[in-house]
Amino acid sequence: MSILFVTGTDTGAGKTLVSAAITAGLRVRGVRIGVAKPCETGCSPLDPRDPGGRLFPEDAATLAAAAGNDEMLETVCPYRFPDPLAPSLAAERAGASIDVPLLVETLTARARALDLLLVEGAGGLLVPLARDASFADLALALGARILLVVGSRLGAINHALLSLEVLRTRAIPTAGYVVNRLVPEGDLAVATNTALLRSLTEAPFLGEIPHLPDAPALLATLRADGAAATSVRTRLAELAETHLDLATVMARGHP
Repeated sequence: MSILFVTGTDTGAGKTLVSAAITAGLRVRGVRIGVAKPCETGCSPLDPRDPGGRLFPEDAATLAAAAGNDEMLETVCPYRFPDPLAPSLAAERAGASIDVPLLVETLTARARALDLLLVEGAGGLLVPLARDASFADLALALGARILLVVGSRLGAINHALLSLEVLRTRAIPTAGYVVNRLVPEGDLAVATNTALLRSLTEAPFLGEIPHLPDAPALLATLRADGAAATSVRTRLAELAETHLDLATVMARGHP
Protein backbone atom coordinates (compact mmCIF):
# COMPACT_ATOMS: atom_id res chain seq x y z
CA MET A 1 0.00 0.00 0.00
CA SER A 2 1.34 3.44 -0.94
CA ILE A 3 -0.27 6.79 -0.17
CA LEU A 4 1.12 10.14 -1.27
CA PHE A 5 -0.31 13.10 0.64
CA VAL A 6 0.01 16.42 -1.19
CA THR A 7 0.02 19.52 0.98
CA GLY A 8 1.02 23.12 0.38
CA THR A 9 2.89 25.93 2.03
CA ASP A 10 -0.32 27.95 1.95
CA THR A 11 -3.68 28.24 0.27
CA GLY A 12 -3.17 28.89 -3.43
CA ALA A 13 0.25 27.22 -3.59
CA GLY A 14 -0.82 25.11 -6.56
CA LYS A 15 -1.55 21.74 -4.93
CA THR A 16 -4.27 20.82 -7.40
CA LEU A 17 -2.18 21.70 -10.46
CA VAL A 18 0.79 19.67 -9.19
CA SER A 19 -1.47 16.80 -8.07
CA ALA A 20 -3.21 16.68 -11.44
CA ALA A 21 0.13 16.71 -13.28
CA ILE A 22 1.52 13.88 -11.13
CA THR A 23 -1.68 11.88 -11.55
CA ALA A 24 -1.70 12.30 -15.33
CA GLY A 25 2.02 11.54 -15.57
CA LEU A 26 1.82 8.34 -13.54
CA ARG A 27 -1.32 7.24 -15.37
CA VAL A 28 0.58 7.41 -18.67
CA ARG A 29 3.28 5.22 -17.09
CA GLY A 30 0.67 2.57 -16.37
CA VAL A 31 0.44 3.18 -12.64
CA ARG A 32 -2.89 2.24 -11.07
CA ILE A 33 -3.48 5.58 -9.38
CA GLY A 34 -6.45 6.80 -7.42
CA VAL A 35 -7.14 10.27 -6.07
CA ALA A 36 -8.83 11.73 -3.02
CA LYS A 37 -9.69 15.15 -1.67
CA PRO A 38 -11.17 14.15 1.70
CA CYS A 39 -12.65 17.57 2.36
CA GLU A 40 -13.20 20.60 0.17
CA THR A 41 -14.50 23.95 1.37
CA GLY A 42 -15.66 26.98 -0.57
CA CYS A 43 -17.79 24.75 -2.79
CA SER A 44 -20.51 26.25 -4.97
CA PRO A 45 -23.81 24.59 -5.86
CA LEU A 46 -23.49 22.37 -8.92
CA ASP A 47 -26.67 24.00 -10.15
CA PRO A 48 -28.05 27.05 -8.25
CA ARG A 49 -31.54 25.92 -9.28
CA ASP A 50 -31.06 22.52 -7.65
CA PRO A 51 -33.39 22.40 -4.63
CA GLY A 52 -31.16 19.71 -3.12
CA GLY A 53 -28.35 22.22 -2.77
CA ARG A 54 -25.66 19.85 -3.99
CA LEU A 55 -22.14 21.23 -3.69
CA PHE A 56 -19.56 20.87 -6.42
CA PRO A 57 -15.95 20.20 -5.26
CA GLU A 58 -13.94 21.83 -8.05
CA ASP A 59 -10.50 20.61 -6.95
CA ALA A 60 -11.72 17.05 -6.39
CA ALA A 61 -13.36 17.02 -9.81
CA THR A 62 -10.06 18.18 -11.33
CA LEU A 63 -8.19 15.30 -9.69
CA ALA A 64 -10.80 12.77 -10.79
CA ALA A 65 -10.55 14.04 -14.36
CA ALA A 66 -6.75 13.78 -14.27
CA ALA A 67 -7.02 10.19 -13.06
CA GLY A 68 -9.46 9.39 -15.83
CA ASN A 69 -11.17 6.64 -13.86
CA ASP A 70 -14.79 5.92 -13.10
CA GLU A 71 -14.76 6.58 -9.35
CA MET A 72 -17.77 8.50 -8.09
CA LEU A 73 -17.10 12.08 -7.00
CA GLU A 74 -18.66 11.17 -3.66
CA THR A 75 -15.85 8.66 -3.17
CA VAL A 76 -13.13 11.14 -4.16
CA CYS A 77 -14.51 13.91 -1.94
CA PRO A 78 -16.91 12.77 0.81
CA TYR A 79 -16.98 16.08 2.73
CA ARG A 80 -17.98 19.35 1.00
CA PHE A 81 -18.88 22.65 2.58
CA PRO A 82 -19.86 26.07 1.20
CA ASP A 83 -17.82 28.39 3.42
CA PRO A 84 -14.21 29.03 2.31
CA LEU A 85 -12.78 28.24 5.74
CA ALA A 86 -10.69 25.62 7.49
CA PRO A 87 -12.59 22.30 7.26
CA SER A 88 -13.30 22.01 10.99
CA LEU A 89 -14.95 25.44 11.08
CA ALA A 90 -16.68 25.06 7.71
CA ALA A 91 -18.16 21.76 8.93
CA GLU A 92 -19.26 23.28 12.23
CA ARG A 93 -20.98 26.17 10.45
CA ALA A 94 -22.79 23.65 8.25
CA GLY A 95 -23.97 21.70 11.28
CA ALA A 96 -21.76 18.73 10.42
CA SER A 97 -18.59 17.04 11.60
CA ILE A 98 -15.74 15.20 9.88
CA ASP A 99 -15.17 11.61 10.98
CA VAL A 100 -11.37 11.34 10.79
CA PRO A 101 -11.13 7.65 11.84
CA LEU A 102 -13.64 6.78 9.11
CA LEU A 103 -11.56 8.73 6.57
CA VAL A 104 -8.46 6.77 7.59
CA GLU A 105 -10.37 3.50 7.22
CA THR A 106 -11.85 4.27 3.80
CA LEU A 107 -8.68 5.82 2.34
CA THR A 108 -6.59 2.89 3.55
CA ALA A 109 -9.02 0.42 1.97
CA ARG A 110 -8.88 2.29 -1.34
CA ALA A 111 -5.08 2.41 -1.28
CA ARG A 112 -4.84 -1.37 -0.88
CA ALA A 113 -6.45 -1.83 -4.30
CA LEU A 114 -4.08 0.60 -6.07
CA ASP A 115 -0.43 1.12 -6.84
CA LEU A 116 -0.72 4.63 -5.41
CA LEU A 117 -3.43 6.72 -3.79
CA LEU A 118 -2.82 10.46 -4.08
CA VAL A 119 -4.55 12.43 -1.34
CA GLU A 120 -4.74 16.22 -1.55
CA GLY A 121 -5.22 18.23 1.62
CA ALA A 122 -6.65 21.72 2.04
CA GLY A 123 -4.31 24.62 2.72
CA GLY A 124 -1.27 23.58 4.76
CA LEU A 125 -0.23 20.84 7.14
CA LEU A 126 -1.64 22.30 10.34
CA VAL A 127 -5.02 23.34 8.96
CA PRO A 128 -7.58 21.75 11.31
CA LEU A 129 -9.57 18.98 9.69
CA ALA A 130 -11.50 18.39 12.92
CA ARG A 131 -11.27 19.92 16.37
CA ASP A 132 -8.70 17.35 17.44
CA ALA A 133 -6.94 16.58 14.13
CA SER A 134 -5.00 18.49 11.49
CA PHE A 135 -4.07 17.31 8.00
CA ALA A 136 -0.65 16.42 9.43
CA ASP A 137 -2.42 14.06 11.84
CA LEU A 138 -4.40 12.51 8.99
CA ALA A 139 -1.24 11.94 6.94
CA LEU A 140 0.49 10.34 9.91
CA ALA A 141 -2.49 8.06 10.62
CA LEU A 142 -2.51 6.97 6.98
CA GLY A 143 1.20 6.18 6.98
CA ALA A 144 1.44 8.49 3.97
CA ARG A 145 4.48 10.18 2.50
CA ILE A 146 4.15 13.94 2.20
CA LEU A 147 4.80 15.91 -0.96
CA LEU A 148 5.02 19.62 -0.17
CA VAL A 149 4.04 22.10 -2.87
CA VAL A 150 5.93 25.35 -2.35
CA GLY A 151 4.05 28.28 -3.87
CA SER A 152 7.00 30.33 -5.06
CA ARG A 153 6.59 34.02 -4.29
CA LEU A 154 7.95 36.46 -1.74
CA GLY A 155 7.68 34.77 1.68
CA ALA A 156 7.83 31.22 0.33
CA ILE A 157 11.13 30.35 2.03
CA ASN A 158 9.74 30.90 5.53
CA HIS A 159 6.54 28.97 4.76
CA ALA A 160 8.48 26.10 3.21
CA LEU A 161 10.97 25.78 6.06
CA LEU A 162 8.21 25.93 8.68
CA SER A 163 6.31 23.15 6.88
CA LEU A 164 9.42 20.99 6.55
CA GLU A 165 10.17 21.54 10.25
CA VAL A 166 6.70 20.28 11.16
CA LEU A 167 7.32 17.16 9.09
CA ARG A 168 10.69 16.59 10.74
CA THR A 169 9.58 17.10 14.33
CA ARG A 170 6.49 14.91 13.87
CA ALA A 171 8.48 12.21 12.07
CA ILE A 172 6.14 12.20 9.07
CA PRO A 173 7.77 10.51 6.05
CA THR A 174 8.54 13.07 3.38
CA ALA A 175 8.81 12.33 -0.33
CA GLY A 176 10.13 15.85 -0.94
CA TYR A 177 8.98 19.19 -2.23
CA VAL A 178 7.98 20.73 -5.56
CA VAL A 179 8.40 24.42 -6.29
CA ASN A 180 5.50 25.95 -8.21
CA ARG A 181 6.19 29.34 -9.79
CA LEU A 182 3.13 31.48 -9.11
CA VAL A 183 4.22 34.65 -10.92
CA PRO A 184 5.82 35.36 -14.31
CA GLU A 185 9.52 35.59 -15.11
CA GLY A 186 11.19 38.73 -13.82
CA ASP A 187 10.13 38.41 -10.19
CA LEU A 188 13.35 38.44 -8.14
CA ALA A 189 12.00 36.30 -5.28
CA VAL A 190 10.79 33.61 -7.67
CA ALA A 191 14.07 33.68 -9.57
CA THR A 192 16.06 32.99 -6.40
CA ASN A 193 13.71 30.96 -4.17
CA THR A 194 14.53 27.51 -5.50
CA ALA A 195 18.30 27.77 -5.21
CA LEU A 196 18.04 29.29 -1.73
CA LEU A 197 15.62 26.65 -0.51
CA ARG A 198 17.82 23.84 -1.85
CA SER A 199 20.78 25.30 0.06
CA LEU A 200 18.81 25.48 3.32
CA THR A 201 17.24 22.03 3.51
CA GLU A 202 18.20 18.41 2.91
CA ALA A 203 14.65 17.45 1.95
CA PRO A 204 14.52 16.00 -1.59
CA PHE A 205 13.88 18.54 -4.33
CA LEU A 206 11.45 16.92 -6.78
CA GLY A 207 11.28 19.62 -9.43
CA GLU A 208 9.95 23.02 -10.36
CA ILE A 209 6.78 23.81 -12.28
CA PRO A 210 7.13 26.86 -14.54
CA HIS A 211 4.63 29.69 -14.31
CA LEU A 212 1.50 28.70 -16.23
CA PRO A 213 -0.71 31.77 -16.75
CA ASP A 214 -3.39 29.57 -18.30
CA ALA A 215 -3.47 27.07 -15.42
CA PRO A 216 -7.04 27.91 -14.26
CA ALA A 217 -8.34 27.57 -17.83
CA LEU A 218 -6.44 24.30 -18.31
CA LEU A 219 -7.93 22.76 -15.19
CA ALA A 220 -11.42 23.97 -16.10
CA THR A 221 -11.07 22.33 -19.52
CA LEU A 222 -9.87 19.13 -17.89
CA ARG A 223 -13.02 19.02 -15.75
CA ALA A 224 -15.21 19.58 -18.82
CA ASP A 225 -14.34 16.15 -20.24
CA GLY A 226 -14.27 15.33 -23.97
CA ALA A 227 -11.48 15.64 -26.53
CA ALA A 228 -10.21 18.94 -25.13
CA ALA A 229 -9.86 17.38 -21.68
CA THR A 230 -7.85 14.51 -23.16
CA SER A 231 -5.49 17.05 -24.69
CA VAL A 232 -5.06 18.81 -21.35
CA ARG A 233 -4.43 15.49 -19.61
CA THR A 234 -1.66 14.81 -22.14
CA ARG A 235 -0.16 18.25 -21.57
CA LEU A 236 -0.17 17.74 -17.80
CA ALA A 237 1.50 14.35 -18.19
CA GLU A 238 4.21 15.93 -20.33
CA LEU A 239 4.63 18.70 -17.76
CA ALA A 240 5.20 16.11 -15.05
CA GLU A 241 7.64 14.08 -17.18
CA THR A 242 9.64 17.19 -18.03
CA HIS A 243 9.72 19.00 -14.71
CA LEU A 244 9.14 16.46 -11.91
CA ASP A 245 11.04 13.49 -10.51
CA LEU A 246 8.22 10.97 -10.93
CA ALA A 247 10.42 8.02 -9.98
CA THR A 248 10.94 9.44 -6.48
CA VAL A 249 7.29 10.46 -6.27
CA MET A 250 6.30 6.86 -6.95
CA ALA A 251 8.93 5.26 -4.68
CA ARG A 252 7.56 3.43 -1.68
CA GLY A 253 8.76 4.10 1.83
CA HIS A 254 10.98 6.85 3.12
CA PRO A 255 13.44 8.07 0.44
